[in-house]
Amino acid sequence: MSPVLHSSARQLADELSGGNGSWVVGPLKGYHHETYVLSLPGKTRVVKIREPRGEILWFDRRCFRSEEELLCALSGYISRIPGIIDMAGMRVQGFIEGEVLPMRRWTGSRVPDVVFDQIVDLFRQMVPITPDMLAVERRCERYDRPENGDCDGFLERLIVFMENHVYHRNRAEFGPIFEGLGIGDEAFDQLRKSVSGLVERDFCLLHADLHRNNFILDPLDQLWAIDWELAMMGDPLYDLATHLYLMRYPADQERRMAQEWSRAVHRVRPRGASGWEQDLERILDFKRAQSVFTDVIRVSLSLREGRDGSGCSPVRLLSATRKLQSILAAAAGPLGLTEVPSRSRIAAALVR
Repeated sequence: MSPVLHSSARQLADELSGGNGSWVVGPLKGYHHETYVLSLPGKTRVVKIREPRGEILWFDRRCFRSEEELLCALSGYISRIPGIIDMAGMRVQGFIEGEVLPMRRWTGSRVPDVVFDQIVDLFRQMVPITPDMLAVERRCERYDRPENGDCDGFLERLIVFMENHVYHRNRAEFGPIFEGLGIGDEAFDQLRKSVSGLVERDFCLLHADLHRNNFILDPLDQLWAIDWELAMMGDPLYDLATHLYLMRYPADQERRMAQEWSRAVHRVRPRGASGWEQDLERILDFKRAQSVFTDVIRVSLSLREGRDGSGCSPVRLLSATRKLQSILAAAAGPLGLTEVPSRSRIAAALVR
């Protein structure tokens, strides 16, 4: 019988636990990383040991080389983020005890004021943090970083990443599906026309992935923000748009979040909120377009792999078709689609 091969994250967790498997929990559910939680008896330290999954597709542009290095640099600026602990000469993240927001049984997509107000406060804490304040190694080269305030340039870099690293890089495998849905190279030309002309805003730190599973409420109902791997420096309005797009607030709470965000940002750095009312919808259009390219691939892979063993069953295919039709309808304007593909057309493209 062949020996069981463990990931380096699992091997490190076993090593730090002294081989006591009861101290290790995992792997935890997560797309980007294989993660284990290590509890050390007699000590207050509960830490996360993790490593990037090698087989996944990355759909997001990353700015900082090390999330742990960034979290160290943010200590003292952001109040409730994972702490960093040195174990055997290695930096690991402390584990936040609590529940992610979807585990709380609230009504619909509305969040209570105790959570809402803390999210606004998190935005307020990020706005003063500028690129020159953090001595953290970056992934992107200097020529690939727009000048402060160049919000058009900032969004263009995200479009270039999506065009090159999501669409063209996966075109050999998924090109026929995009073609079947009526999406080609011209969609990016139309997208650039749809979102250009943004007002200049002062750049600051962005989390860039603030959704319900990246918020943890501890037993005292204090909100913690986790998973800072996609953090970047850029247009603060992009962080709000991403948050609104991912959170799916009810309409009245979405409006309130935008207004509270603008007040909080304006008090700290007025130029960070310039023109937000006219630009928010443009950036949301970018998020809608981005979702088309990422979700077409993700949905196709989920059907192919059949993670629950059902494969491309009629039920799964119908669910995937409905999801993609909704996403395509939302992005039809910014992508210049003359018509939204019918469900039968989407299903045929997925089956092929």
